[in-house]
Amino acid sequence: MQVGIIGLGDMGKLYALSFAKAGYKVYGSDLESLNTQLRVELQPQGVTVLSNGYEVARRADFLIFCVEAEYIGEVVHTYANSIKYGAIVSGQTSVKYPEIEAFERFLSQDIQIVTCHSLHGPAFSTEGQTLLVIRHRATDENYEKALSIYKSLKSKIIEISDYKKHDKIMADTQAITHVGFESMGSAWKNAGFFPWENAAYTDGIDNVKILTTLRIFSYKSHIYAGLAILNPYAREQVRVYAKAEAELFKLMICEKEQEFRNILYTARDFLFNDHDKFLLLDDQVMKEFSLSNTIHQSKANSHLSILSMVYAWFKMEINPYDNLICQTPPFRLRLGIAEYLFKNREMLEQSIQAALYDKGIRADDLEFHTAVHEWASIIEYGDMKGYKEHFEAAKSFFSDRLENGLKQSSEMINRLSD
Repeated sequence: MQVGIIGLGDMGKLYALSFAKAGYKVYGSDLESLNTQLRVELQPQGVTVLSNGYEVARRADFLIFCVEAEYIGEVVHTYANSIKYGAIVSGQTSVKYPEIEAFERFLSQDIQIVTCHSLHGPAFSTEGQTLLVIRHRATDENYEKALSIYKSLKSKIIEISDYKKHDKIMADTQAITHVGFESMGSAWKNAGFFPWENAAYTDGIDNVKILTTLRIFSYKSHIYAGLAILNPYAREQVRVYAKAEAELFKLMICEKEQEFRNILYTARDFLFNDHDKFLLLDDQVMKEFSLSNTIHQSKANSHLSILSMVYAWFKMEINPYDNLICQTPPFRLRLGIAEYLFKNREMLEQSIQAALYDKGIRADDLEFHTAVHEWASIIEYGDMKGYKEHFEAAKSFFSDRLENGLKQSSEMINRLSD
């Protein structure tokens, strides 16, 4: 089996090198202007860089499109007629709706479709990471061939029977998770301060919020834009999240304590039946990962981002624990801090009191409220350009801390996993 990869960006290169290391003959291509550089980088490691995707498609028995979801239709259309008869085709996009639509529209019926999604970024080896494999159109024999190739990545393979199920899970574990952290980043940027310099953000779960936000903004905007805008389930869930946040914020500013409590306790009892058992995070480890150079006298904050997430899960009748099978580090951390807050009676009470009556934190909550609805509007309108610009604006604000934030978040994830 000869493996072909169209798109030798970060993930494409990672796959190409992994397959070559496993002993496969690997061909790849990217933009013509990058060929010389790619040949110098990849050919000594067993990857043959060809002039264009036509040449790759003609050779490959197993062909992967590693391109942005935004452009998958255009790229598949361009090279569809060059694909070998009976070849197995895959895509590495994180949202499958536009990918499968392109495959169905442009590929002939003899082409087998067994697609995939690695739940990690290019900075990580494929070994030991989670790989989703989706059988869309393949004989038993060809599906086993595809699985054999995927297994050479030494990832933890989870088989999913339907791309729609994949996208629905991704809407929760990735798209809406990212929007929550992106909204925090935008809120802090708009407020004009770094949260690690503010006494209201010194708890362990605040360290998790800050480092995960920095982690997300350290990556490329197009990854998150595609996840949010091209996934139809994501738009729906972001809409619910924004509405949930707005409901809570209105109750906060009107100081309607009983109604506020009823909503949060009902959501807590729906999601966290065992109020005393912590499954995901360790408080002592969380406290170790602070970016602050100053010892602050800790003060409560509302944790509105977490309250909104839990309420949104309740409104959508989603059990986030069911989606841990397809977890990403940000999702596990998001669920972990939600669990930690809602199972800690004292901390939840402090959060409720701060949300309703602490005018000192109200300005920050207003910034977060505004940011959530900015992101939700961009996603609702399908504004890919606006999403990327909004992302880059916050990324620029945190630019000096992104590299260190990514490093510390990786260390924190490893410690918490242990």
